[in-house]
Amino acid sequence: MRTPPAPSSPSSPGQPVPAAFAEPTRPVRALWVAGISLANLGMWMAFFGPLQVLLPEQIDRIVPTDKETVLAWVTGVGAAMALIATPVAGALSDRTTGRLGRRRPWVLAGATLGGAGLVVLGTQDTVWGVLVGWSFVQTALSCLNATLLAAVPDHVPRSQRGAVSGWIGIPQSAGVVAAVVLVTMVVTEIAPGYTLIGVLTLGLALPFALLAPDPPLPRAARPPWRGLLRGLWVSPRRYPDFGWAFLTRFLIGTGNAMFILYLLYFLRDAVGYEELFPGSDATDGLLTLILVYTAAVVATTVVAGLISDRIGRRRVMVAFAGVVMGVPAFMVALSPTWPTLLVCAVVLGVGFGVFLSVDNALVTEVLPSAEGRAKDLGIVNIASSGPQVIAPALAGPIVVHLGGYPVLYTVCGLVSLLGAVVVWKIKGVR
Repeated sequence: MRTPPAPSSPSSPGQPVPAAFAEPTRPVRALWVAGISLANLGMWMAFFGPLQVLLPEQIDRIVPTDKETVLAWVTGVGAAMALIATPVAGALSDRTTGRLGRRRPWVLAGATLGGAGLVVLGTQDTVWGVLVGWSFVQTALSCLNATLLAAVPDHVPRSQRGAVSGWIGIPQSAGVVAAVVLVTMVVTEIAPGYTLIGVLTLGLALPFALLAPDPPLPRAARPPWRGLLRGLWVSPRRYPDFGWAFLTRFLIGTGNAMFILYLLYFLRDAVGYEELFPGSDATDGLLTLILVYTAAVVATTVVAGLISDRIGRRRVMVAFAGVVMGVPAFMVALSPTWPTLLVCAVVLGVGFGVFLSVDNALVTEVLPSAEGRAKDLGIVNIASSGPQVIAPALAGPIVVHLGGYPVLYTVCGLVSLLGAVVVWKIKGVR
């Protein structure tokens, strides 16, 4: 059952609150969690399969002498498209009426277009083709991401959000492993790799898109269209907790994005993985690190969410996560060796596992209004996609001109620690 939200609902006084805007109170069932987790798995495979392996390899074949700069441009522009598209798609879904509800049509559209875009991207053999293709994929996946994010506050009561965020967070890490395994061991060519990931993106999203309940929004309760663009700005002065939550995620996300952006090149050029293990490829080392990292994430994220639900203290756990995530960056800066990287994968996984579940739960508790959940979460998601824009702009010049990998990873650590400090500015969440 659902109870009315705060007085920000557009319903007139005396009228019943639409089910789409009501605050959920009944815990969601395991089948619902499984459906949204599968949809997230497909989406994160579509994001990270290209980012971790396919795009670096594709660009290395096209421009091997300038691969770092081109990769930075491609990922940066793609992330910029996601930065814009996610809140816009969220605002549109907040205003969607029809029998399928507000979210399901956008889940289906995002998965379909994103999957098709990946197939086309795999056929590109020019820098401009890759840039345009990846930008389209990022835009389509943003529609999927915005509506999957909103499904949590739409359906999950606050007392369950930490645990559910943990379960939903597992596919974010598992998606990296699954995608890397598929495109390095199952399908080893670039174009078939993109095609396989694209098909799975749609296939994994379909059960949730077609079967999950989604209360329709009455036309009379639809937020006005004239406020769509204006609503894309949420004043940090009026909603300070929302602003601080945004900044916390942005800083910790920037540190993490800078850490992983050049990891494949770091293994080849700084660690010398292929010289250490003759006959192997740096992608083998990347896969090993991802497996270790994912195991640490899976081992901590649901437990951390359950603990935060039980004790009701989100801020201290987010701060802890930011500190833990900063430690591996300093370790790599001081000791760029393969054993150090293995240890760092464990530590980073523990920190990110805690951050993933608890920060997602925290954010849902500082949203300004019930009728704009998807839009507001889309804005917060800028703090996740924004680092993909900032990271290449910062990391590229550092690696090439300003001291190389030791300086890069020192900066990563400092940025993560700053995020751990900023979370204490949030006052409305314990």
